[in-house]
Amino acid sequence: MGATFAAARVRPVAAVAVAVAGACGVYDDLAGAGDPRRGLRAHLGALRDGEVTSGTVKLFGITAAGLLTGSLLKERPLDKLLAGVVIAGAAHFVNVVDVRPGRAVGAVVALGVPGVLRGGRAGQVSAGTLGTVAAVLGDDLAGRAMIGDAGAHALGAALGTAVVLGTGRVGLAAHAAALVAAAACGHRVTAAARWGTPEAAGQFGTEECGPAGDTV
Repeated sequence: MGATFAAARVRPVAAVAVAVAGACGVYDDLAGAGDPRRGLRAHLGALRDGEVTSGTVKLFGITAAGLLTGSLLKERPLDKLLAGVVIAGAAHFVNVVDVRPGRAVGAVVALGVPGVLRGGRAGQVSAGTLGTVAAVLGDDLAGRAMIGDAGAHALGAALGTAVVLGTGRVGLAAHAAALVAAAACGHRVTAAARWGTPEAAGQFGTEECGPAGDTV
């Protein structure tokens, strides 16, 4: 009975994570369009000064959605926490690399294919995510359209949910550690995603690790 209930709630729970992440991205795309501040450090600094930016709203909204989703998909307290970190971290990571055409969708494909091969519920969520990417891949690569914060966060949350569904505690801990490290070294990750472009010159390797990815 418990297993049946757990399986039945996967789709609605995953949908909530994706919808909230996407909604937070839409809000930031619209409300933060004219804000020159980028990166977790800048937004958290503004919060310390008493200003709530669109990036801060997005940060806490996606984190809350990730933790809620993780708590519903896992049974043990530590697993719930790790799952939340993975979902929120994946949503953030895809957005951080979305700096040039093809970067974010390429990351989604690279990270989603192993989930499809794993099969089961994780495979189903991964396959749905890859199907969504396939629909926008051509326009994104050609620079005719961009997925924006809304698309990047939604796709990342879906990938994170797939990882949670197909991974045990050790795997969750490894993914969580990698995603936290990517968030902490946001400038380096962003510079790596720009590699081979004029704006990448002089950036890679010049920033100390710090929570300051350019696209937050």
